[in-house]
Amino acid sequence: MSNPKSTLTKSPLDSGTSPAPQRVRSYRTFRLAAPPVSGIFRPRLVALNAVLATATFLLFCWGLTIGDYPIAFADVVRALVGTGDPGTVLVVQELRLPRSLVGLLAGIAFAVSGALFQTMTRNPLASPDMIGLTQGAGTAVVAGIVLGWDGGLGTQALGLVGALSTALIVYALAWRRGTTGYRIILIGIGVAWICTSATDYLLAKGGRFEAQAALGWLVGNLNGRTWDQVTPLAVVLAVLLPASLLLGRLLRTLQLGDDVATGLGTRVQFVRLSILLTGVGLIAFATASAGPVAFVALAAPQIAQRLAGTAWPPPVASGLTGALMVLGSDLIARTLISGTELPVGIVTGVLGAPVLLWLLVRVNRAGSGG
Repeated sequence: MSNPKSTLTKSPLDSGTSPAPQRVRSYRTFRLAAPPVSGIFRPRLVALNAVLATATFLLFCWGLTIGDYPIAFADVVRALVGTGDPGTVLVVQELRLPRSLVGLLAGIAFAVSGALFQTMTRNPLASPDMIGLTQGAGTAVVAGIVLGWDGGLGTQALGLVGALSTALIVYALAWRRGTTGYRIILIGIGVAWICTSATDYLLAKGGRFEAQAALGWLVGNLNGRTWDQVTPLAVVLAVLLPASLLLGRLLRTLQLGDDVATGLGTRVQFVRLSILLTGVGLIAFATASAGPVAFVALAAPQIAQRLAGTAWPPPVASGLTGALMVLGSDLIARTLISGTELPVGIVTGVLGAPVLLWLLVRVNRAGSGG
C-alpha cells in the first residue's frame, strides 16, 4: 500500500488533480506595431483615475457654489463655460474660480512631488514637507514678506529660489560617492528644522503687520487668491507634469536598487537629480501660491498607492488624490464654523497627522528603520 502522504509531493499532472488556482493579474501588457509602442494596461488604475477625476470635478464645482451669494450647482457648471446669467458668470469666473483653481493645481503639484520623492527614495516618509523643501520655500517667501527682500521677484520666484537652494544643500550634504534615499531623508530632516528656526526668527524680527501676513500664509491658505497666483502655477504644471510622467519608467528602476538600476542602463545619479529638480519645481510654485499646505505631499501618494494596488505611488492618481484632499479640506474650512473661513492648512494638518502616525508605525513594524 502506498503512503498517502506521498501524493502531496506529486505534481498536479501526475496526481490527476487540477492545478492550484493562480492569482489573477491586475494588469495586461500590450504592443502596437504602428507606432511601435508597448506598455502595461492596469484596469484598476484606469478605473480609479476616472473615479478620482469625477469626484474632483464635482467637489471643484461644489466649492464654487459656496459664498455670500449662493449659486446653484447647475448654474456654476454653465458659468464655467461662459453661459447663463452674466452676473453669475462674473462671480464664478472672476471672484471664485481663482481660489478653486489654486487649490486644485496646488493639490496636484504637492501630491505628484510627494510621489516622485517617495518613489525615488523608496520610503513613504520622504515627502517634500519632511525633507525640508517646503520649509526652504517658506523661509524664502517669509524673508521677502518680512524684510522686503523680494527684489521685485514675487512669491513664486522666491519660493523657487528657496526650495531649489534647500534641495541643492540637501543633495550636496547627502553626497558620498553618490546619494541614497536614506541619507537624503536624514539630511533633509535636519535642514527642515534649520529652515523652520530661521522662519521663526524672521517672524519675531518683523513688524506686526508683516508677521501677521507671513503667519497667515505659512499655515496654508487659499483666501484672497487671484489669477496672479493661478497663471504661473498652471504654466509650471503644464511643463513639469509631462516631465514627471516621462521620468516614471526610469524612476521605477530605482526601486530595484542602484546596482540593479545601473545594470539595466539607468544613469542613477542623473535620473535622481532630474527627479529632484522636477519635484522642487512643483513644490516651490505650489507653496508660493497656496502656502505650505501640510501633509498633502505625504498622505496623498500613499492613499493613491493603496487604492490602486500598485507597488509605488502612481503619479496621476496621486495628483488627483491631492487635489481632492485640498478641495475637500477647503470646503470643510469654509463651512465648519459659520462666518469664519479657516486656513486650509489647518484642516489638512488635522487629517494628515493620523496618516503620518500610521506610516511611522508601519515602517517601525517592517523593521526598515526609515
